[in-house]
Amino acid sequence: MSNSLSFNMENGYLEGLVRGFKNSLLNQSDYLNLTECETLSDLVLNIQNTDYGPLHNTEEKLDVESIEKCLRDRIVIEYNYIRENSMEPLSTFLEYMRYEHMIDNVALLMTGLINHRDIKKLMPMCHPLGLFDQLGAIEVASTIEELYNVILIDTPLSNFVAENLTRSAIHNTDVEIQRSFLFKAYMDDFYRFCKKVGGTTAEVMCKLLSFQADRRIIAITVNSLQINMESKLRLKLYPQCGTLCSVTRSALAICTEEDQVHTILNQSMSYADVLSRIERDTENLITLEDRLLTLEAKMHVESFLHQFHYGIFYSYLKLKELECRNIVWIAECIAQRQIDKINAYIPIPIH
Repeated sequence: MSNSLSFNMENGYLEGLVRGFKNSLLNQSDYLNLTECETLSDLVLNIQNTDYGPLHNTEEKLDVESIEKCLRDRIVIEYNYIRENSMEPLSTFLEYMRYEHMIDNVALLMTGLINHRDIKKLMPMCHPLGLFDQLGAIEVASTIEELYNVILIDTPLSNFVAENLTRSAIHNTDVEIQRSFLFKAYMDDFYRFCKKVGGTTAEVMCKLLSFQADRRIIAITVNSLQINMESKLRLKLYPQCGTLCSVTRSALAICTEEDQVHTILNQSMSYADVLSRIERDTENLITLEDRLLTLEAKMHVESFLHQFHYGIFYSYLKLKELECRNIVWIAECIAQRQIDKINAYIPIPIH
């Protein structure tokens, strides 16, 4: 009772606010209206009839990129308001939610630096939640080592720079592998932080992070099949906080074909049903990653059934980002006249 009272005193207003935000997520009827749009103008007009309200400035060019930017800006406004009104340890928890976007942004700019791209043109492509002061210093970095000093060591991401990302190793390591090392360290550290917070937050968040770790393990395995990655390296990239046991991880690390991955996962009660639904998908529009995202969306909705915990902040951000992904997918299908694929978005079971 005392924990509930202290939670309400410190975070009750923000919890109520986020629960209200969650009720503004698009429902199935809204998605149906969007999928029936024939032009991007129709799409924006339909979105205007939801809680988003006016989405796009009529003076600006209307395309998928501008729609995505407007959607992301809405997410950032909501996040910043919650962050500015939070207290510890919620403030630190909310910062952890940004770190994965920071990692993605750094990986994007590192790739641009290696490929001699104009960094100033890449900066607008960075996710706004992953922006931090030192990121602007990327413009003065002309080598990977300078980037290492400016971006990885002297930033919030410094805690996630493992032994695998030394100055010498970073020259000879693919950017995606570097990103995976950072993400693994981030996930395991976030998991430990949530365990330390304890209570319902630990119960809800550890379950969510474990599932996300499993999803990442599966993605790393499938994506690395085409590049003949060594099993030892693949195993090093797997987050430790997942539910997949060490035997399953070791088996996945030596897979050479996607069918082998499916066979191993079929032995897991958590993922056997996901795979069986893929086998029934004759049109092959919904990938394994999409099926896992659908399952994760359901878990995020269920986290709102619990009271007095930080997990709803994490779940709301994930659901909002998934909603943004869905709208962008529908917009892309309209722009490219791929109407037959327009319904292949990830359903969010909010009602």
